[in-house]
Amino acid sequence: MAKKGGKEVLVVASKVRSYIKSKKCMTSSDAIDAISKKVYALLDCAVERTKANRRSTVKPQDL
Repeated sequence: MAKKGGKEVLVVASKVRSYIKSKKCMTSSDAIDAISKKVYALLDCAVERTKANRRSTVKPQDL
């Protein structure tokens, strides 16, 4: 699923909705896109940290 901006959604919408529902809340229509944007930001920071440490493998500590 791609947005107008061209970025692919990185989260499984059904799993996110199911998790939120298990916490007795509802998911808005734009929540999945917002979560995906957060994941992109998290991964971008992890990649920057990985490169700063002269590695090419993202590790848990980079997150």
